[in-house]
Amino acid sequence: MRLDLAAGLAAVVLMVATSSLSAEELEPKYRKVVERGLNWLAKSQYTDGHWDANGGNYPVAMTALAGMALLMEGSTCRQGKYANNIRKAVTWLTQRSQANGMIGNPRNQIEAGRYMYGHGFSVLFLSQVYGEEEDETQRQKLEKILTRAVEFTGKAQTARGGWGYVSARDGNGFDEGSVTITQVQALRAARNAGIVVPKEIIDKAKEYLRRCTTPNGGVIYSLASGGAARAGAERLPLTAAAVACMFNAGEYDSDLAKRWLAFCQQRISLVGNARMGHDEYTHYYLAQALYILGDKGYEKLFPNTEPSKRLVWSRYRQAMFERLASAQNNNGSFQGRGIGDVYTTSLYLTILQLDLGTLPIYQR
Repeated sequence: MRLDLAAGLAAVVLMVATSSLSAEELEPKYRKVVERGLNWLAKSQYTDGHWDANGGNYPVAMTALAGMALLMEGSTCRQGKYANNIRKAVTWLTQRSQANGMIGNPRNQIEAGRYMYGHGFSVLFLSQVYGEEEDETQRQKLEKILTRAVEFTGKAQTARGGWGYVSARDGNGFDEGSVTITQVQALRAARNAGIVVPKEIIDKAKEYLRRCTTPNGGVIYSLASGGAARAGAERLPLTAAAVACMFNAGEYDSDLAKRWLAFCQQRISLVGNARMGHDEYTHYYLAQALYILGDKGYEKLFPNTEPSKRLVWSRYRQAMFERLASAQNNNGSFQGRGIGDVYTTSLYLTILQLDLGTLPIYQR
């Protein structure tokens, strides 16, 4: 997918007080795109409740991400068009809650090398489910699972404050930015749902991301090799993800968030020049950040910037939604490179449904 953001982006909002839309209020063309995408996801779910990526990879992560996309439509475990799909996904994931708190199965070779992604996305998904669950027995079960999961996340953190593809112990202390951001967002979702999250875990993670930030304001891949973050090694996808993560935590005007956002603004045209290796990931987090900012936030953060250089959710949305509508496959999916269609479809459906404001973690 190509997206000429250079011609389409401009201004953004600091907690703009706009009301959420219902599914029926989405523009009809895009509502149809969402409906077709969600229907494809629902039909692609295995009978036991899970989804997976190409080659059967990442079943835990894919199940959580697909489940999030279905939740955003407004369905829950108890009601709605996709209630049965969501309920089956929750059951499948909760059955993979280990005694040590990890959600996944490290004995499965398909999951063993990168289980922290699945664990983090599962905490994110189950936290949203927990917040809507009315059955007391099920709430208690989810509370126990999430509490143990948060404890596992804390123990899996490296001495530097980041996370790697596996726990610090299993990975000999390796950490990197994308997994770290996955865990931070998951911990925020758990905390929003009422699960106790020790402040020191978040503080260490913020310090890790600060140390990963170069003088240019971008985030590098990893600190595991030692030394300071080197200018020129920044990664736009990770920087966009870091902005979304900081905004999720309610820190809309922190110096770090502003540096990251300015870095993205200066390089956003790169997203439009050609498909990048991780553009689904980039837009997944970039859209979250711009949605939270809305149409006035960038101006509030950077009041002296030229209007034409300000990032605006409405302009981004117009450009991105149009591109997604034209890129959708006939069966309702979005073609993914590398990881697969379930991954790409889940992420793009998340972007398309942000305006619905159904899930706390994505709300303004």
